[in-house]
Parts: sequence; structure tokens; C-alpha cells
Amino acid sequence: MLEQKLTGSCGAIILGVDLAHMSNADFSFVLSKLEDNGVLYFPDQDLDIDSFRALGHRFGELEKHQIVDGMEDYPEVIKVHKPASESASFGVGWHSDNSFQKEPSMASMLYAKIVPPFGGDTVFANQVQAYEGLSAKMKELVDGLNAVHSASSAYQTEGAKKKFAKETAITYSWGDSILSEVIHPVVRVHQPSGKKALFVNEMFTLRFEGMSPSESRPILDYLTHHATRPEFCCRLKWQANGLAIWDNGLVQHYAVDDYQAFERLMYRITVKGQKPVGLR
Repeated sequence: MLEQKLTGSCGAIILGVDLAHMSNADFSFVLSKLEDNGVLYFPDQDLDIDSFRALGHRFGELEKHQIVDGMEDYPEVIKVHKPASESASFGVGWHSDNSFQKEPSMASMLYAKIVPPFGGDTVFANQVQAYEGLSAKMKELVDGLNAVHSASSAYQTEGAKKKFAKETAITYSWGDSILSEVIHPVVRVHQPSGKKALFVNEMFTLRFEGMSPSESRPILDYLTHHATRPEFCCRLKWQANGLAIWDNGLVQHYAVDDYQAFERLMYRITVKGQKPVGLR
């Protein structure tokens, strides 16, 4: 296998591997490169739903999304379909997948089948470098903070209402998890590497524990903007049959909505994670 770095901050393309038929040695290589790079892209993969699910199981237990409807026969697989002439509305905004859960998703996989001729990239930001880039005084502050995460804002927009009404290609089902709040450390210790990473995002982080929203907002705004500075990012251009895997404890991501005229079809799986571990 051959590794090609996407940028100096994060991301790599892995060539020469068939994900449907990986040896144990190949899988160990992939795991090590995922820890090194945060996100990996594998072009030219030949997967059906069963082999896609089998690949996910190698990383851990697959999870059914608490809000987004999965496929009827494969509830842990989300068909991420954007018809032509519609705006993208899924994953548009900086986030770490399912950080509103008590146990956020460890890894996510996205497999592309139909892609636009241009546009529709996904941008990733290295949260280990984001933490390392903070001043000593800011680290001293955030090391002891916890933050409140919730799906309440992201899943109550006008676009979300249409999804709950089953009027769109991607549909939602209402659940108690939408309005619930969970507490996570602002700085998490990545398992098993021990790397320290920021763990706040624009989509799901509401405020700091023990602070009001107005007290939290200036610091939270600073952290979320800092965490996605260009020097921490890589931009992934999709091709049909390409597959990306990323570690939600190391990176956050943003789906770019710039291909309204074109159809895009992908399939997504997330791997169950554990409750984030903080520094204190």
C-alpha cells in the first residue's frame, strides 16, 4: 500500500488496497495511518452494502442513527442522497459526528457512488493541531472545562422539519435524543493514542457547563473558529467509488454545499464510540 499525504495538517490517500478483502496486516496498516492522519481516502473501491457493513464491523460495533433514518433492510446504513436542483442539507456545517450522544461516534465512513462533476467536497480540520495551537493561558482555561452538546438546534431548522415530514430524500424520525443535553470535556484524550484534541463544534456545542449561553459565547466562538483555521484543514475531492474513513476524536468536518445543479449519492456508516475522556 502507498500513502499520499493530502496536506501537512491531516488527511491521506491510500492506494493499493482492496477494502473488501483486507488482510489483518493491511487492516493494521490502515488503523495506524488513520491515527496518523485523522482521515483516509481510498479511491476505486468495489463494495456492495454487505461488504460495506463488513468493513465497518472491522472497526467496531455499527450504530443506528438516533434521528436520521437508515435503509429499511440495513438500518445502520444511511443513504445520503441529494437530488439534482436541490441544496445539500446533511452535514453542512462544522461538526464531529453525533457529539450530542453520550457516546459519540468513534469512526465514520462515507462511500461515494454518484458524484457531481465539480463541487461537493468535504473539509476536515485536525483537532489535535487546533489544541496545540492554543496559547498556554487558553490551554489552562479549556483543560478544565466541560461543554454541553445537543442536537436541539441542528435538528429543528426549517430544512429539518421537511425531513421529519418525510418530504425529502433523506428523512428523520423524532426522538428524545433531539432535545436532550450531554456533557463532554472541551479537551478530550484520544483513545488509544493519548493525543489531546479540542472537542467543540458549531453544530452541536451549546455552552460550557456551569456558564450561561451569553458567558460561554465569546470563548466558544473563538474556539470553534480557531479549530477550523485553514492551516489545520484538508479538502477532500470525491470520485465515484471512493471511500473515506475518519476518526471523530481527531478531526471535525464540513460538507460543502456548492453543487445544487447536480445529483450526489453516498452511503454512510458510523462506528460506536465511548464516552470521551478528559484531562481532569
